[in-house]
Amino acid sequence: MISSAWFAALAALFIWWFSTGAILLVVRRAEHRGRLAHLRATVMALPLMGGGVWLFELTRHLETVASAYLAFFAAIAIWGWVELAFLTGVVAGPNTTHCHDGARGWERFIRAYGTIAYHETLLVLILFVMLVTSYAAPNSVGLWTFIVLFFARISAKLNLFLGVPKINLEFIPQVLAHVPSHFRISRLNWLFPFSVSFMTFAVYCWAERLYSATTPHEVVGFALLAAITALALLEHWLMVLPLPDERLWRWMLPTRKAAGEARKSRRDDLRDA
Repeated sequence: MISSAWFAALAALFIWWFSTGAILLVVRRAEHRGRLAHLRATVMALPLMGGGVWLFELTRHLETVASAYLAFFAAIAIWGWVELAFLTGVVAGPNTTHCHDGARGWERFIRAYGTIAYHETLLVLILFVMLVTSYAAPNSVGLWTFIVLFFARISAKLNLFLGVPKINLEFIPQVLAHVPSHFRISRLNWLFPFSVSFMTFAVYCWAERLYSATTPHEVVGFALLAAITALALLEHWLMVLPLPDERLWRWMLPTRKAAGEARKSRRDDLRDA
């Protein structure tokens, strides 16, 4: 059963949902316990990064069904720790101030990049190391999983910067309260059609490779990659479609203090095109 494409796709969906919820839960709990708790949570989660690196190294030369799942999980674990470090504000960027109303063009872009510069630099370094160490390795599921997540994130951030109709601010922690001031609410920007078209094509490519796969390892690997890419595509469409995606995790998180005022203040920070 675990070697079927449907099981692999459902596994990718569950890992994505559970890992996202776990990160949000840790960040929300740290938010209730003060600023030092953010650093403590990030440091205590370092074994997640270490385990991900170990699994990635262990599986990249193995071509089995189990190694495909473990390589996928390794990439998610590495990515998850970096996202946790960002959401806790430990690895974010040098700019921690709100964007002023007069910022335009390159000034606004540089200020926006400054809010995430350290985080993006860390992701680039990790991706570079993965590419170097995985050169000609037979199991590339972990590498391609990280690549999909990396470019999907860049695309999402650029679309938020350029302007989209719907931005979910509910899970942005207080330590990153300045970040939404660099987003923009507007009708579709010029990049969005290219983003969704490229990811749709990527899903098609993975599905085509899945259809022509001849071994259980390939079936599982391409099913995992097709599923995670489809989820990235869905996350882009959720910037446009009025769907309550926050309900996927809201029920499992502790209530934020003064949540209504926090959401309203962040919504007021958003720029209209």
